[in-house]
Amino acid sequence: MDWKPYGGVPNTFLTQSLIIIFLVVIASISAATGIEHGIQWLSRINVSLVIVLMGVMLILGPTLFIIDLFLGSQAFYLQNFLSMSLYRVDQAWLGSWTIFFWGWFIGYGPMMAMFISRISRGRTIRELIIAVSIIAPIVSNFWFTVVGGTGIFYEMENPGAVSTALNESGMPATVMAIMDQIPLGLALAIGFIIVSVVFVATTADSMSYTVAVTLSGTDEPNRLNRVFWALMFGGAVAVSLLAIGEETVGTLQNFIVVTAAPVSLLLLPSLWDAPRIAKKMAKEQNIIGKK
Repeated sequence: MDWKPYGGVPNTFLTQSLIIIFLVVIASISAATGIEHGIQWLSRINVSLVIVLMGVMLILGPTLFIIDLFLGSQAFYLQNFLSMSLYRVDQAWLGSWTIFFWGWFIGYGPMMAMFISRISRGRTIRELIIAVSIIAPIVSNFWFTVVGGTGIFYEMENPGAVSTALNESGMPATVMAIMDQIPLGLALAIGFIIVSVVFVATTADSMSYTVAVTLSGTDEPNRLNRVFWALMFGGAVAVSLLAIGEETVGTLQNFIVVTAAPVSLLLLPSLWDAPRIAKKMAKEQNIIGKK
């Protein structure tokens, strides 16, 4: 498998438009069928695919190296959490990574909070905190360690095996280059494409549902409302692609990061009131005694 030709598919406006249409159709169908059906079903499929990919890469790749890297990096991060959080030396790196991703997370924060609260109905606050704040970050870190660690290992073994693709064609080609180093690389590469598509679709259907809930004022907005917002998101991306061109993704990402500043101010009241709300819920769920 060669990462360079991308399978011979040209990166044109037509190709990108067809991808957008395909994703919007999936997201619309998922959003129309609701949380208990389409959204939940699609999410479960995606989680299963990620677990399979992660397991195969861990077994066929540098297993011991990945495990050692994961344990060592987590220990290093916890040990140096404060100093790394306050790191200010390399401003260029901070702008493109730390600040960018913090802004990205904050920009998505309100919608993700509402969606998680909706799908977590019936759970205790303890279960919610464990699932969202402990298990999810650990699994995410392990996923990135498996993929990134595999790339690091083969780059160290054969300099240029991964970095050449990164320097010449960016992140998408890098993933293909990493897969090329592992047995069953073509199958894994196809798996990554499927997972990426489903990830985008699940994000779109979740956001469509959340916006519909927010604007309708009900936990079960009608089907047309949910589909409308899925189509609106797809249409906005298509218009941006036509107006801006190939830089659309970067422009939209930067826009989300810029919105993080005002959004962070909107989040302050909820953060301030969160301990009181959590304590009230804990009492209602008999986690702590009522006085």
